[in-house]
Amino acid sequence: MQHRIQPESVFLQKDSVRTLQGQLAVALVRLILDRRYPPGTRLPSTRKLAAHLGLSRLTVSLVYEELTAQGYIESLPRSGYAVASTVPHRRIEPPARETSEDEVDWSRWLIGAPNRKRVMRKPADWQSYDYNFIYGQPDPTLFDLGAWRECVRMTTGKRDFGELATDHYGQDDPMLIDFICANTLPRRGIVAQPENVLITMGAQNALFLAVELLAAPNRLAVMEEPGYPDCAEILRHANCPVHFQPIDRLGLDPASLPEETRLVAVTPSHNIPTGITMPLARRRELLRIARERDFLIIEDDYEFEMSYLAPPEPSLKSLDQFDRVIYIGSFSKSLFPSLRIGYLVGPAPLIQKARELRTIILRHAPGHLQRITAYFLAYGHYDAHIVNLRRTFRQRRAAIVEALQDVPHLSIAGAARQGGSSIWVRGPEGMDSEDLGRRLRGKSVIIEPGAVFFNNPVLPCPYFRLGYSSIPDQRIRPGIEIIGEAAREYC
Repeated sequence: MQHRIQPESVFLQKDSVRTLQGQLAVALVRLILDRRYPPGTRLPSTRKLAAHLGLSRLTVSLVYEELTAQGYIESLPRSGYAVASTVPHRRIEPPARETSEDEVDWSRWLIGAPNRKRVMRKPADWQSYDYNFIYGQPDPTLFDLGAWRECVRMTTGKRDFGELATDHYGQDDPMLIDFICANTLPRRGIVAQPENVLITMGAQNALFLAVELLAAPNRLAVMEEPGYPDCAEILRHANCPVHFQPIDRLGLDPASLPEETRLVAVTPSHNIPTGITMPLARRRELLRIARERDFLIIEDDYEFEMSYLAPPEPSLKSLDQFDRVIYIGSFSKSLFPSLRIGYLVGPAPLIQKARELRTIILRHAPGHLQRITAYFLAYGHYDAHIVNLRRTFRQRRAAIVEALQDVPHLSIAGAARQGGSSIWVRGPEGMDSEDLGRRLRGKSVIIEPGAVFFNNPVLPCPYFRLGYSSIPDQRIRPGIEIIGEAAREYC
C-alpha cells in the first residue's frame, strides 16, 4: 500500500516574520521529519494543497521546487511529488523517560550560577503597545535597511565569504578594528593601536571581561547609585565587594570615593538611568585621585553619538595619561540591539588577557557581523544614520519635555546635557512607579520603573525612565497625558 500525506495534515503556523511561502516550507519539513514518512510517500497535489490552505497554486509549486532542490522531496514523472530517499535529518525517537529517585539535584550543583537581585524586565511584545516609552529599542523606520542589505551582499562575495568562513581563533576582523582605531576612537580623543582593541559581543560582554580580569574579593569596586543594574550583577558574580556611591546633579563625586577603592565603574557621558553628564573638572579630578590612590576605572561611554544639543565632553580615556582607564563602546545602541558588536579598549597586556578569556568562552564575535558592520561604517552609512537619529531624537526629546511641563505632578529628575535617548522622571511623593507601570500597561503604555536602578531604593520608588528611541513623535504627548492621568491618582 502506497503511503500518502493528506492535505488536512498540513498546518501553517502563521506569523508576521515569514512569508506564506516560508511558512509552508517550514510546515512541510516539520511534517516529513516529525511523522518520519518513508521514502516514496506521496504529497498532496499542488492544486489540492493550495485549495486546502487558501494559497495560490504557484506558491505551493515554488515550495515543492525548493524542497526538491534541498533533497526533502522528489518529483515523480507525471505523477506529482513524494518524500525523497535523501531526506537529510531524520529524527531518532528518544527512549521513554524513567522516573527515579536518582535524578540530579541541580540546586546542589549550580553553586556558581548567578543569583540576580536586580533584573530589568522588558516585555517581549513591546512593539504591540501604542505608547512604548521603552529605552534602547530601535525604530525600524529610521534605519537604512537597503544600505545594510548591500553590506550583507558584499560579505557574501567569493573573496569575503572565503576569508570570513575560516576559524580565526580569537582574532577580530582587521577591517573593523582599523575603522575603530582610525575613525571611531579619535572622535572621542582616544589614540589606540590594533593591539589595544578587542571586539566583544556588545558592551555588556566587554564589561564582563574587564570585571572578570580586574575584580577580586580584596578589591573594593565602586559604581554609581542609581546605576546600571547589570554592572552590579557582574560585580557580584565576580565575588567583589561593591560600594554603591550616590550621585548628585553632576554625577559621581570623586571626593566621596572610599579610601580603599580599587576599581570604579562609571558612565560619565550619560549616567544610567538619569542621563546626568559628569563635567570636565570632575573627570580630571577622578583621574587625579585614581593615580594618587592607585585604582582603575572602567568607562562605559554608551550613547556618546547621541550628542545633538552640545558637543560631548572629552572621554575619560582621552584624558588618561597613565593607562588607568579601560574604555567600553558599542555599535548596538546606535544601530540595533541584536547586533551585539561592542569593543573594549585598554593597555595591550589587558587586551591580550581579555582576548584569551574571550577565546575560551566564545572564540570571537561572529566574523560576518563584524565585516558587515565594518562595511556599514567604512561606506559612510553609519554617519548618515547617526545624523538622522540626532535629528529625530532632538524632536522627540523636545516633545517629551514640552508635554511633561503640562503635567504639574511629574518632573524631570535627570537628562543628558548633550542629548541622549531617555528622560529620568519623578512622580508625586508616595507614588510607586512599579505599580504605575503595571497599571499603564492596561492602557497600552510602557514605562521603565526606577527601583531596579538602585541597590537600596527608597520604597515606594517614585522614579521612572522614559525612552524615546522607538516611539513616533505624534504619540508622545498622548502617551504623556495618559501617564499624567494615572500618576495624578497618587497625589
